[in-house]
Amino acid sequence: MARIVMKFGGTSMAGIERIRHVAATVGREAERGNQVAVVVSAMAGETDRLVQLCREAASLYDPREYDVVVASGEQVTSGLLAITLQGMGFNARSYMGWQLPIRASGHAAALIDHIEADVLERVFEQGGIAVIPGFQGVTAEGDVATLGRGGSDTSAVALAAAMKADRCDIYTDVDGVYTTDPRIVPRARKLALVTYEEMLELASVGAKVLQTRSVGLAMRYNMPLQVLSSFEDKPGTLIVGDDAIEDSHMERNVITGIAHDKNEAMITLTGLPDVPGTVAAIFSPLAAANVNVDMIVQSVPVRGDTSGLTFTVPRAALAHSVAEIEKVREKVGFHAIQTDTNIVKVSAVGVGMRSNAGIAATMFQTLADRGINILAITTSEIKVSVLIPEEYTELAVRVLHTAYGLDTDAAAEEAE
Repeated sequence: MARIVMKFGGTSMAGIERIRHVAATVGREAERGNQVAVVVSAMAGETDRLVQLCREAASLYDPREYDVVVASGEQVTSGLLAITLQGMGFNARSYMGWQLPIRASGHAAALIDHIEADVLERVFEQGGIAVIPGFQGVTAEGDVATLGRGGSDTSAVALAAAMKADRCDIYTDVDGVYTTDPRIVPRARKLALVTYEEMLELASVGAKVLQTRSVGLAMRYNMPLQVLSSFEDKPGTLIVGDDAIEDSHMERNVITGIAHDKNEAMITLTGLPDVPGTVAAIFSPLAAANVNVDMIVQSVPVRGDTSGLTFTVPRAALAHSVAEIEKVREKVGFHAIQTDTNIVKVSAVGVGMRSNAGIAATMFQTLADRGINILAITTSEIKVSVLIPEEYTELAVRVLHTAYGLDTDAAAEEAE
């Protein structure tokens, strides 16, 4: 007997017929004798609709009331799934975040502080199935709190850790993690195993399968994650720690995958004074405004006393970022601001980078051979990312996928 958290996303819950399909999937796990808790998202598109209603009601809305509104989508699907399971003869019941409770702090992008699992233990003792709305918790004041977009994945992993589950299964509209986007590279292969670190990097640079925050939480508690399809009964991808993957397997996969992210905007400042404190004066107001800065390139002056600075921010934060920088123009003394949204970040990720040289050189040479200019570069221990013109997105992904041997027959066998 295993203890499992099963999480179903918005496309899985989009209508009664799909909810019936989810109920059948949950029922099969329960019939195997497993203890099951289910976390559900709102129906596909519902959260966007509720967010838009808040914006229409007031441009500057109260975050507390925003949470009351947007949390309702998951409440609907959890109740509908519980009703459907009951109709199939299962002892199922929905439990809101405040009923467990899931303790959280803040609003709109709250952090989970603690989950009390006593209620779930009683459910399991009685052979029941608990259905829990994702994305929501309760503050110390008793208010509803939501965890930010993609928060249902975080809810599921946190719940799995609290109830000491054997694993957390994430059901979505894809059947696993692929070496790259199959819509761009038809020969992309599904991976059987991915490490937490690789999945964190892939999620942070554009892979949409899992939310970064949930992977980080799984890594912290060493909670195995499994990505599965809601619509097909196929093996998925298991996300685990390094120690769960054989060394020989890891070394054969120098690069695990190629990801791309079009949610980038580039800002270039020219004529910056080459004096201590200049860069801090630029980034401090951005940090205060909660703008995440990604890739940073600074030119070193050869002649004269000015330099240039290029960095990227999320596209949605571009206008806000420029406004914050303009406020310090006189203080800093730079000449001009240039922006560009016609860019994309392309990344190669793999734990094999730790023990294999030449990964970055392969990327740079491959792109150069196709006439693709690199605008900026950033690296980590297991990732190399480049910023390139957006028009070359698909070409870059395809040629890098080939250059790292991910679309060969050997890679296909390894991935499977």
